[in-house]
Amino acid sequence: MKKMITVTILSLSLLGCKHSNPLTADDPATGQGLHETFAGHFMIGTALSEPQILGADSSARKLVKKEFNAVTPENVMKWELIHPKPESYDFVAADALANYAAENNLFLLGHTLVWHAMTPKWVFEKKDGSAVSREVLLNYMQEHIRTVAGRYQGQVDAWDVVNEALNEDGSLRESPWYTIIGDDYIERAFTLAAQTAPNTALYYNDYNLFEPAKRAGAIKLIKRLQAKGIRVDGIGIQGHYGLDYPDLDEFEQSIIEFAALGIDVVISELDITVLPFPKKENQGADISMKVKLKAELNPYTKGLPAVIERQLGKRYEELFAVLNRHQDKISRVSFWGVCDANTWRNDWPVKGRTDYPLLFDRDMKKKPFASRLAPTM
Repeated sequence: MKKMITVTILSLSLLGCKHSNPLTADDPATGQGLHETFAGHFMIGTALSEPQILGADSSARKLVKKEFNAVTPENVMKWELIHPKPESYDFVAADALANYAAENNLFLLGHTLVWHAMTPKWVFEKKDGSAVSREVLLNYMQEHIRTVAGRYQGQVDAWDVVNEALNEDGSLRESPWYTIIGDDYIERAFTLAAQTAPNTALYYNDYNLFEPAKRAGAIKLIKRLQAKGIRVDGIGIQGHYGLDYPDLDEFEQSIIEFAALGIDVVISELDITVLPFPKKENQGADISMKVKLKAELNPYTKGLPAVIERQLGKRYEELFAVLNRHQDKISRVSFWGVCDANTWRNDWPVKGRTDYPLLFDRDMKKKPFASRLAPTM
């Protein structure tokens, strides 16, 4: 018997009853945007939250149109939001984003099809708490990828097919995907994505790829896919960095070595925290990490001191010097958020902090050092 699938879809006019002012094409703002500054080098992107996508934050919508030419959904295409229950999908926010990207000629990155986090328990567990079988999980993966990637074929320009599958030593993370299916789950995911979205670029995405061991693990993974004739078009180097990390020589080496694989390189989730990290050995982007708020971990609640902003500017300049030097290898640099007011860094790994990691402040004004990031030729 054929299973019935429930899909939640609302027209943009109907959305206005619940979420005012859904994303539309506003009149362009004046002045040169970041994407124009870097034209001919690489695209400049940003990540959008659900309120921004559905129009609750119209000022962000206007800023995005002026400054960026690529967008990534921060969360609304992740499994627990777009496919929260078996045989039930919610495409409201994802559809709104796809429409907005099309209306404004923005490159759209779909994020993400297969990830161990933000995936509902029912995907991995039976009602009694025991693990589902390999066959069942493969069927879930197949249905999800074919439904989601299939729906946005021709609208999404690239997908983060698999997200954060590696440990820090470069080995495969023992996620439920790995423990239930086995180490071929990544191959299955990319194969399904290629079949479903043949005209869409397919990426692997991860953090801390500047670390030599993790970089080596990513290279090994991609070479294995390539050796089997499985299409992988690029790698997303997440850029969740700080004032004193990463080692820029190692960061540059990662760009060089990934490009040597014949794939596209993108900086997929760039931000630079100015706040102290609770456990330096755990720097990265593991969303499961949570630390209790303490005053010493939240020192800039009343504003960012000028000396720290200068350090932030210097760090961005150093990072972009590397990116500009290798612009022939990089197609896109995407910031993880529009402005400091809505950055995830305010709540990770310590909830309730005040961080300043992006190029636009809490009033959506461009920070002075942003003008110094431009390529010189």
